[in-house]
Amino acid sequence: MAQPGIAQQEGADTSAGQSAEFGPLLAGYHCLYPRVFDEMMDHAGHVREHWRPFLSMLMALGPDEVNRRFSAADRQLRDSGVFYRVYEDPEGAVRPWPLSHVPLLINQAEWQELQAGLIQRAELLEAILADIYGPAKLVSEGRLPAAVVAGNPEFLRPMVGVKPRGDAYLRFYGVDVGRSPDGRWWVLGDRTQAPSGAGFALENRLALSRAMPDIYTSLHVERVAGFFQAFQASLASLNHRDDSPICVLTPGPLNETYFEHAYLARYLGLLLVEGEDLAVQHDGVFIRTVSGLKRAEVLLRRLDADFADPLELSARSRLGVPGLVQAVRDGTVAIANALGSGVVEAPAMLSFLPALASAVLGQELKLPNVATWWLGDPTVRDDVLKRFDELVIASAFSGDAPAHIDRKVALGRDLDAKARAQIVEAIGRRGIDFVAQEAVKLSTTPVWANGQLVPRPFILRLLVARTNDGWRVMPGGFVRIADDLDARAVNLQQGGRTADAWILSDKPVPQTTLLPTPDRITINRQTGALPSRAAANLLWLGRYVERAEATLRLVRSLINRASDTSPEAGELIADIAGLLRAWGAVPEAMLSAKPALLAAAALQQRELPGALPQLVRSAQNAASVIRDRFSPDAWRALTDLVEMINAPFEQGPNESAIFDRINAALRIVAAFSGLEQENMSQLAGWRFLELGRRIERTLATSRFIRQFAFGTPAEGSLDVLLELADSQITYRLRYVMVAARAPVIDLVALDPNNPRSIVHQLTRIETHLAALTKSDDGRLSPPEQVATVLTAKLRTADVAQLDEGMLIEAENALMRLSDVIGSTYFTTQHRSEAQHEAHA
Repeated sequence: MAQPGIAQQEGADTSAGQSAEFGPLLAGYHCLYPRVFDEMMDHAGHVREHWRPFLSMLMALGPDEVNRRFSAADRQLRDSGVFYRVYEDPEGAVRPWPLSHVPLLINQAEWQELQAGLIQRAELLEAILADIYGPAKLVSEGRLPAAVVAGNPEFLRPMVGVKPRGDAYLRFYGVDVGRSPDGRWWVLGDRTQAPSGAGFALENRLALSRAMPDIYTSLHVERVAGFFQAFQASLASLNHRDDSPICVLTPGPLNETYFEHAYLARYLGLLLVEGEDLAVQHDGVFIRTVSGLKRAEVLLRRLDADFADPLELSARSRLGVPGLVQAVRDGTVAIANALGSGVVEAPAMLSFLPALASAVLGQELKLPNVATWWLGDPTVRDDVLKRFDELVIASAFSGDAPAHIDRKVALGRDLDAKARAQIVEAIGRRGIDFVAQEAVKLSTTPVWANGQLVPRPFILRLLVARTNDGWRVMPGGFVRIADDLDARAVNLQQGGRTADAWILSDKPVPQTTLLPTPDRITINRQTGALPSRAAANLLWLGRYVERAEATLRLVRSLINRASDTSPEAGELIADIAGLLRAWGAVPEAMLSAKPALLAAAALQQRELPGALPQLVRSAQNAASVIRDRFSPDAWRALTDLVEMINAPFEQGPNESAIFDRINAALRIVAAFSGLEQENMSQLAGWRFLELGRRIERTLATSRFIRQFAFGTPAEGSLDVLLELADSQITYRLRYVMVAARAPVIDLVALDPNNPRSIVHQLTRIETHLAALTKSDDGRLSPPEQVATVLTAKLRTADVAQLDEGMLIEAENALMRLSDVIGSTYFTTQHRSEAQHEAHA
């Protein structure tokens, strides 16, 4: 017999609501009233009216079809590359996006109340910010303690008296809300610094609406595109020049929400930039692009304000833009949200908002926040210490845990005697650093588990944007769900899952889109400015992928000779192993090991810079920095390559398993190359990717020739060279004879019609460099000068003249070409360039 649920233990009647029509879905569902509010079921166990159509449609689908559709949503997210970075992982690992497939449903009447409360709250916080950085009347009149402002790390003194361009501090605002046990919505926290969640909410919406299109349409779910369209227009209105791109300023790919930054940039048609992409000059902020400096007038900031300018804010920042604060003072750039706006998201501010609403707006808060007491007030502090066990203690300002607490919040009664004494002492010594809050239980929403619905605690983040027509609330939200039934907070870093929020309309909802109507489309064959950093990562992506392919071909050649015990094969194996060692793909101590062990080392040694795990990871890291301009199919190919290389061998790394894995990996590389050629717009970004591939392929081919065609090569060396250059069939068709030195070298090095030859690569390099250069005087650019000399020398060479010295000279010229491309087009250094160039 099933164990009684929580509601049954507390005497609530759950059977009344579990009608026969929903019985199978709700068999494991327990109402938690009166402890918490449940979104789907009331305290008597009755399904709320606006949930009934959704449950009926789930029942009609049946568990197998529901599971199939939910799996399709997971596949949509996985194929789109949606991820969340885990900070505590030593390697900065990412976790798959944890979608909870059942949306949170909110009816229209409740939504209207929420909207009104959120807009009022946005107006209040905007007014407080204008006062804090302006006349400071709230402090001088005693309505807001000076310590709550000046003691807040997010209060930026250099911004005092600086009026933001467009006269608004807040342009995008997030609010975390939950329910009280009686069902009223409460604000749990304000997010004014650089609120996240909008991009992830979009991805959740896309995945669920595609998995359940019939349910989504039938329930008349409010669309979110109009909200983003209005926000996009408001940012555009801050631009004084039509040719200045609006930028999303991101901390970079190591940030936990970097995918969202890239996704929003792509969705809104904005340019994703990091601090190193920008430069401040006397007349404004400029983007470093491959075509020179390009003015930027509007930045959608996803970087914490303190890190935005190392000159005037945090000197330890390596993410910001020196001089950005001065550009704000000069009015040459608009930043959303304004620098310093994070001051009002401090938990300490919650203590004063109810009174400030009356003083500033002349209104009571329509959407109250959780009861909060700032412990900088001695009277309040004494009262809180008397009720210490029943309250939650938290930091007053930052997201860090209070002193002597290993969590961001702690319930007084959960502390042991030592921790309690320490924190009480810390509060007495410096109470301004602490707040106490009412201990609340999060309301619950249903999640799908083992074919049934079960309740789990959640927090709903709602998003508000300033538009040209006033404040507008996104009709939906970003839902975070805890796995622990008794959770008081939700942190995706520590598990949990996310869901979409559906606002149900009373009538059919018109479809909206960010795409222009067909009769208003302006023809445009460009993709906008290409930042130097993006171009550098594209070039190195091409180099890493090509380097991985060369290593795979070399390891396959090694395995092909593993079973041959002849002395000639032994010499070839030694030559191949020596080249792998020179590339840093196998350790020197293993040079005399069996071929299978050498091959396994190249496939599995993660600490070696030239081994395949490092190469494919470097390729993926370079691609992750340019997610806003990288196709999902190409990303999936790279992800598949990384997973294949890093997967353990089921029966151990035997020769057959290694051979199969190498071939499979080479097929993925070939697929990536095909996607690059057939699916990528052949503009500047594509050309830098191609340059990286062609430079690396030329270097590898030259080294193959020097290793297997010069000196005193072992018998069969020329066959190895043809194999590595993928030119066996062409050679056999031309020369019905065994491999001979002169024709093999001519085919692999000098034949312009062989797509694997050195001359063919150099010809392509010349073509790409010519397309990138737009010179009015007809002079060759510095990279063209290097490439033209090298190409002419090899294109006019006779195979009899080609020797090892000429190839070494060509390799040195190629590495010099890579440096000259960097100094000509890249005003920022690719993060991995220095550590890999020696290996190159």
